[in-house]
Amino acid sequence: MKKLDFVHGKAKKHSTSFNTSTISMSFLQPFCLLLLCFSLKYCCCTDTFTSNQFIRNNETIASNGNSFKLGFFSPVNTTNLYVGIYYNVPLITAVWVANREKPINDSSGLFAIAEDGNLVVLNGQKQIMWSTNISDYRGNSSAQLLDTGNLVLRDNSSGRILWQSFEHPSDSFVQKMKLGTQIGTDEKYVMTSWKSPTDPSIGSFSAGVGPLNIPQVFVWNGSYPHWRSGPWNGQIFIGIPNMETVYNNGFNFVDDKEGSAYLTFTYANESTITYFSLNSGGTLVQKYWNDGKQDWQVTWSAPRNDCDLYGKCGLFGSCHLSGSPICTCLKGFEPKNLEEWNRGNWTSGCVRTMNLQCDRNNTEDKEDGFLKLTNMKLPDFGVWSNAPEGECGSQCFHNCSCIAYAYYTGIGCMHWTHGLIDIQKFSGHTGATLYLRVAYTELDKKKSMKVFIVITVILGSTAIAICAYFFWMRIRRKRGTKQQSERYLMKEGDAYPKYSNEGLPGDKGQEVAVKRLSRSSGQGLEEFMNEVVVISKLQHRNLVRILGCCVEKEEKMLVYEYMPNGSLDTFLFDQQEKVHLDWSKRINIIEGIGRGLLYLHRDSRLKIIHRDLKASNILLDEELNPKISDFGMARIFGGNQDQANTRRVVGTYGYMAPEYAMGGRFSEKSDVFSFGVLLLEIAWKLWNEQKVLELMDPRICDPSFKTEIWRYVNVGLLCVQDFAQDRPTVSTVLSMLSSEIADLPTPKQPAFTERLPSAETSQNTRSVNNVTVTIVEGR
Repeated sequence: MKKLDFVHGKAKKHSTSFNTSTISMSFLQPFCLLLLCFSLKYCCCTDTFTSNQFIRNNETIASNGNSFKLGFFSPVNTTNLYVGIYYNVPLITAVWVANREKPINDSSGLFAIAEDGNLVVLNGQKQIMWSTNISDYRGNSSAQLLDTGNLVLRDNSSGRILWQSFEHPSDSFVQKMKLGTQIGTDEKYVMTSWKSPTDPSIGSFSAGVGPLNIPQVFVWNGSYPHWRSGPWNGQIFIGIPNMETVYNNGFNFVDDKEGSAYLTFTYANESTITYFSLNSGGTLVQKYWNDGKQDWQVTWSAPRNDCDLYGKCGLFGSCHLSGSPICTCLKGFEPKNLEEWNRGNWTSGCVRTMNLQCDRNNTEDKEDGFLKLTNMKLPDFGVWSNAPEGECGSQCFHNCSCIAYAYYTGIGCMHWTHGLIDIQKFSGHTGATLYLRVAYTELDKKKSMKVFIVITVILGSTAIAICAYFFWMRIRRKRGTKQQSERYLMKEGDAYPKYSNEGLPGDKGQEVAVKRLSRSSGQGLEEFMNEVVVISKLQHRNLVRILGCCVEKEEKMLVYEYMPNGSLDTFLFDQQEKVHLDWSKRINIIEGIGRGLLYLHRDSRLKIIHRDLKASNILLDEELNPKISDFGMARIFGGNQDQANTRRVVGTYGYMAPEYAMGGRFSEKSDVFSFGVLLLEIAWKLWNEQKVLELMDPRICDPSFKTEIWRYVNVGLLCVQDFAQDRPTVSTVLSMLSSEIADLPTPKQPAFTERLPSAETSQNTRSVNNVTVTIVEGR
């Protein structure tokens, strides 16, 4: 049957209920309208009206329990009239609108049931502005506003529901309404935003339930996802942070297995007036009526921040709101477009740094593995599997197409076979655990953070006894003995040479290094004895070992284990020697220094602050393993002591933390600062201009190392921040370097970039032993 639509007083052949098969269309139009207008009566104040009743402007009907009203309304700051359903509270807020696309511009609108049984909205000229458009019904119908806010059109003879507003949502989702899909007809029930706060016509955004095998709530901008809730586990949506299981009293996802799957919600406290709306900007908002304030209050909204926006960091990118930048590539991946990434445009995402074994087609390669990522918003496009928890990972491992998996109670096993999108790292204990498939090399790079320490009373006592023995013997020696031994002593500033062990107890021919303090060094007997006492009590693979000491009149000497590769500064700043330091050796040196500091700060029975950590005080053994030396400036802290003050500031300018150099305050964060300078020795300006990789020696700047180099520089800059409280501890530094802490904050500008005087910045960059000690009077 063809339909007519009354628009501007003319008939169009495609929609109306006013038609007949025997009378001409031009004659029928005015006849039916006159018949409708003369037969209608004013609607009484009940929840139901029939074909001979109508609602005019300024008139309403209320649901049986007075929860909802239906009538004409005008949005704020407009005179346009719409028919809507709204809560029965003083502040009119429509949760459903009939004539969204065609407002009434006069005050003579009508809402009624037409002769063909359809609900219609008419303007003052009796033009049809909206209709329920039921085409297969010609009987007697009535409309009822239920106490749920659902407007229902029924067949009076059979009671069959012909149409209901709950199946045609506007921008709101109220209790007992359904969002979902009628699977048999593929009809979807979705919310659609207003075009603007004053225009209820359909806007750009819609909201509804996504794939039914793993249900999720989506907000779409056109056809593209704008926000996603994460999967439903039977109680909560696990991608919404801090969503409590108490919501289970409200939300419920129903799949009746008969062609209908939908989300609904109902609160046990029926007096609570609350609903969800999708505003014109694409934000899903939950509101409740605050009777005391006589206003709507927002209790929840999404998206709330940039990380909530769908796919903010692109494929294989993870968003962490407290990170800086907020987007990082997953481990084993690097930015697809580094230039865009550094500008803060992350939509191009990340790509693998090394292909998986399946992609290499080499059965002799080591097998891929899975990295455990905790507190994650799981990616979109998960595929549900019936595998039990114990077999979920194995099933993914044996499927070359499977790149990630997760198991969550209430959902089960999920696999991902395409690019991972819309991943977020949550703070706190929320979200899910995702297992990411990576090449074996990414697993090999994961450094162990366990520090093995062997300290025994016997070794400590022996070291002290040896030192005391040498001290006693040397004092008794005559000057002639001193002159004889001077040929084995190094001069201040010399590299460490080899020495025969003449005059020392132990094996003949043992190679040792002797540190001789010059009279002008500034390190007096107090510093010398401090070094002897401190180092004799320490045992660690990354601390230099003392073998003996000598004091005779103004001569002070320390005998160390011999380190054949001298000090680190030689390798860093000598053009011929630096070629021996590839990236892996540099990592080993950095982490070795870090482990030594961790021992000094936390793991030794004495908490020790070095106070003079620099490249020339890092010695290297045969395999370029680092050992921290020169403990003359070190201070021992008490068990509960975290910082100390001194008026006698000692150390090397450029390596000293600002609070120490300027105020005499030192703590373990002072050593962290010096460690950061060691790690860096680079300029802040180049980091700020995103040119840090230009600083790297081309011999070590292999493309596969870029992400890791970037991480090390970032950590170094965190260590040299101006204020001590902004710097990480050594244990945190090591966790950052090993990627156990994956998301790094953005460093603030280091103090030394502006505080160094011009005379200092023009000096040679290599540190030398004859200026290792400076004395500054603190304030």
